[in-house]
Amino acid sequence: MSRPLQRGQSGGGASKWQDYKRSFGQIPKEKLPDNGAEQESRSPIQPPPLKTRKTAVFFLIKLSIVLSMAAAVLISLYWTVSISMTSRGKIHSRIYRRLQEQLVADLQEIGQLSHLPIRSKELDWCPPELENYVPCYNISGDSDLKVDGEIERRCLREYSSEEGCVVAPPSDYRIPLRWPTGRDFIWKDNVKISGEEFSSGSLTKRMMVEEEHIVFHSNSLMVNGMEDYVHQIAEMIELRSESDFNRAGVKTVLDIGCGFGSFGAYLFSKKVLTMCIADYEASGSQVQITLERGLPAMIASLLSKQLPYPSLSFDMVHCAQCLVDWSAKDGIYLLEVNRVLRPGGYFVWTSSLISMRSLRNQENRKKWDLIRSLTESFCWDLMTQQEETVIWKKTDKKTCYKSRKSGPEICSWTLDVECPYYKPLSPCIGGTRTHRWVPIELRRQWPSVATAPESSQLSLYGVTAAEFAEDEQRWKSGVSNYWALLSPLIFSDHPKRPGDEDPSPPSNMVRNVMDMNAQIGGFTAALLAAGKSVWVMNVVPTSGLNRLPLIVDRGFLGVRHDWCDAFPSYPRTYDMLHADRLLSSETFQKHRCSFLKLFLEMDRLLRPEGWVIIRDNAPVIESGRTLAMRLKWDCRRMEMDANTGDSLLLCQKPFLKKPVLSLV
Repeated sequence: MSRPLQRGQSGGGASKWQDYKRSFGQIPKEKLPDNGAEQESRSPIQPPPLKTRKTAVFFLIKLSIVLSMAAAVLISLYWTVSISMTSRGKIHSRIYRRLQEQLVADLQEIGQLSHLPIRSKELDWCPPELENYVPCYNISGDSDLKVDGEIERRCLREYSSEEGCVVAPPSDYRIPLRWPTGRDFIWKDNVKISGEEFSSGSLTKRMMVEEEHIVFHSNSLMVNGMEDYVHQIAEMIELRSESDFNRAGVKTVLDIGCGFGSFGAYLFSKKVLTMCIADYEASGSQVQITLERGLPAMIASLLSKQLPYPSLSFDMVHCAQCLVDWSAKDGIYLLEVNRVLRPGGYFVWTSSLISMRSLRNQENRKKWDLIRSLTESFCWDLMTQQEETVIWKKTDKKTCYKSRKSGPEICSWTLDVECPYYKPLSPCIGGTRTHRWVPIELRRQWPSVATAPESSQLSLYGVTAAEFAEDEQRWKSGVSNYWALLSPLIFSDHPKRPGDEDPSPPSNMVRNVMDMNAQIGGFTAALLAAGKSVWVMNVVPTSGLNRLPLIVDRGFLGVRHDWCDAFPSYPRTYDMLHADRLLSSETFQKHRCSFLKLFLEMDRLLRPEGWVIIRDNAPVIESGRTLAMRLKWDCRRMEMDANTGDSLLLCQKPFLKKPVLSLV
């Protein structure tokens, strides 16, 4: 019998069933002698030699062993399928969970014994300099990657060889604390911070830095002063308090140059979801620290490419000291903000440039006048200005664009792409040709916007109301099943005592979750409906159906991505990766990247002791299991549905450290 995987505190390690498997050596197959010619020359009445009789006996013994093992597998499989069909995939019963775990473990051990000679070689560790490696950005010696002094994104398909390596955590890495404690307390060695950030004061002004950890409870404006700042914004858009953001139609916010996520951390308590974006930074990264705190973030910039979000994705765009020159290039950066901003949405800009003292400078005054002129030509309404903060409101009427006397043109059909994927910035007004033009005040409030979208909205993407309801029910059951399967596998702070039920995984066992093939966002909706303390990065692959606009219209965060490229994030930034039929959908594409490259990217994104849940057809899952073993993951394969042939691969990335080689 096998022992469940357990959540270790520091060292990790393989599970018992893996150790059991490794304790066996290879069992060579015995080669039977070829005595055909010799037997033909013998007399029919001559008894066979003793050696031939022994060979026959050994053959019968081996055959009986094989038949016995096959019978055991068939009997176990029969009971597993019978129980699965009876329960219809619901794993709520304590007896069923224990029996399923036992049967799966038995099948796993028998399967491992039958495949002992076949074992893939584990991948080697990457060099120490790749601990914080971010493909598409860590390309040295290429000056063309820099635009206006910043590193531009460029993904080269050959960034890693077919035989890649596993990125090891830093030597002093520690498992992050669970949410919400981890929001305000992170281990300093988990993020790459050089002495320059501390000496310049860029970090110490925003946080309390101790010897081993960083606490986000300093007396700075960007932490404790955030409550007053957000309250000021609420008053400026004529709300009584920040608690009324949802009522005013503000559910999702894009924070450009987010600092370390304090704005989004505070808004989260007001049921507002904030996506932080910032340029790639080799050290002291805003994105890396924000993700370490358990807040949504990704590497992105407005340097030269459009953001990988659909048009009309956010209810508010926020920029506080984000160092973007909004007056540059005829306002092309403001045009990208206008594209992702929903009708009636708000653009909040806080900058010392517009302070009374700064505007005494003629150059600054010229920039400010140009910005005001540009926003007016976009049909933005300058609502109010207080001190260093100014707020615009985007028009909710398309007719405004026709009545203008000057300003950028409306984008043509060829340029007005609803879901651009890193296309060049467009010098025209986009997002006007979509059927999703709905003012934020007229949209359904949360959570009905997520659970009950209108049928006309669904029909835009070929989804019927019945299909939506079926998807919703499927993922409610799926999330319940996943949590039940994780129950005996995770470490529990309150160990089970005799007679108690199996401990349930806490709702905050994971925080950063990525759905790698989000489809219409059903997995995210089910997690939130179940009360899990998570945020989900919904990823819609470029190789499949594009329903990302539907996902963002449900009030979720989502992005378009090509899984042959590296995801724009730092290593060790997600607690759970979920992939439903991602592997099989990728295999249908010609000239796609290899599974190994995809699994290496998953390992790079996943934190130590993080979880991977892959659901797909049986042959694909078996291939994935082999690759997972090469990555040193602890995995279990489970048969989920006998009718569809779906299998589930549940893996945990152990907390393994690269061994230190001593020179003798």
